[in-house]
Amino acid sequence: MQPIHKLHEGIHQLRRRHFDPASLQFRLTVEIAALSILSLSSVAIWTSWKMQQILIATHTQNVEYIASRFPRDVQLYSEMVPIEVGLQKTIDDVSVSGLLIWVKSPDGTVLAQSPALNFEFTAVAELMSLTNMPLKPQVYQLNERYLVLYEGSITVKGSRLGKVYMAQDVTVDQHELLAAIRSLAIVCSLAIIVMMIAIALRIRRSLQPLQEMSQMAGVISAEDLGEAKLQLRHAPSEVKELAQTFNMMLSRLSEAWEQQRQFVSNVSHELRTPLTVVYGYLQSLLRRSTNLNDYQREALETATSEADRTIHLLQDLLDLARADSGYIRFNLEPLVLNDLVVEVAGMAERFSNRSIMVNAVGDVEAIGDRDRLNQVLINLIDNAVKYSEPEQPIVLTLEQSDRQAVIRVCDRGVGIPLHDQSRIFERFYRVDDSRTRLTGGHGLGLAIVKTLVEGMEGEITVRSKPGEGSTFTIVLPT
Repeated sequence: MQPIHKLHEGIHQLRRRHFDPASLQFRLTVEIAALSILSLSSVAIWTSWKMQQILIATHTQNVEYIASRFPRDVQLYSEMVPIEVGLQKTIDDVSVSGLLIWVKSPDGTVLAQSPALNFEFTAVAELMSLTNMPLKPQVYQLNERYLVLYEGSITVKGSRLGKVYMAQDVTVDQHELLAAIRSLAIVCSLAIIVMMIAIALRIRRSLQPLQEMSQMAGVISAEDLGEAKLQLRHAPSEVKELAQTFNMMLSRLSEAWEQQRQFVSNVSHELRTPLTVVYGYLQSLLRRSTNLNDYQREALETATSEADRTIHLLQDLLDLARADSGYIRFNLEPLVLNDLVVEVAGMAERFSNRSIMVNAVGDVEAIGDRDRLNQVLINLIDNAVKYSEPEQPIVLTLEQSDRQAVIRVCDRGVGIPLHDQSRIFERFYRVDDSRTRLTGGHGLGLAIVKTLVEGMEGEITVRSKPGEGSTFTIVLPT
């Protein structure tokens, strides 16, 4: 269950990552949000323009009605009083609240005007100047006032008197319109924010199945293939089909991986026995043959060495195959590591003729398998011997820390480049093939070490610097 636990833990860690600007989720969110903003902004602008046109049309119709009866009323008054008096009486009669009227002769002289022009507006000159340009159906702003302007011709008894100008004060209505537009802008802004959040959540939920598939593919390992399944209940049918295909692929990969492990195990087991027999006969020939020439003895020694190397390779493959299949049993028990480490160091020192020192402060206790831990230390010490000079000592350090036992194997050898340190525990990975051929390694020792340490619920790491040596650290529970 430990690989599945690691799988779920990896998925949860990936889910906590921020949006990637290059991701489909981010792009869809931004594009749909941009289209929504454009659509709502267009609606808001069109609505504001339409409301302004309605305001202009309403007041223009009222002014046009007054302007249509203005010449008729002037003509009626002109039959009884002088024209100037008739113009003023007509202005007084048709004037309503907020409406300003004045009449200009063709030469620009004001013939009559509303009384309000004398005291309500301080910018009469500006108002008059507006009528010197072509008037359009729009709202004109004059200081703090808003006006709708209109002009028309006055003809009495076939004689053209001049033009009548009307200015309808729409300040109150314009302020209400501007307030409505501001409210509309606020509502649209809030709607856009809510819509963006809703769109982002919806897209995230829609793409969640694809993210789960990507996360699972990113953290899945060979040990998880048999148990890793993608469960999608509420996903669209297209995504469910993709998930089913993904699960079928995982199943096929699991079967292929199992067949490969079984094949390696069977081949290793079948080859080890005849090779052991061959190795025994070769050693017997070397011991008993006294009439061999140098060439024959060298050939037998080479064959014996290669047979021994191949037997060790097959044994490593068998160990890994058993670990992959779960056939390795760990006898975990409380151990005092001091005696075990000293024993392994003494044995390795005798066989390698190298100086191996052990440093420990007090008794260090841990929970582990004695035989497997012995195998781990032998592999690490053998690795340190191969990759360091004969005069350089190998140091084993023991310490107790935070309810954990720590074993360090340090050498002052060639070291490991930084880009290789993350891969040295992979199977058949070798940092330097040329040096490996000289030392006889085949890239499985550290993979076995990692498998055995993790089987004892421990952890192994490496720190190294080229030219200064390497330190392998084993942490075991207590």
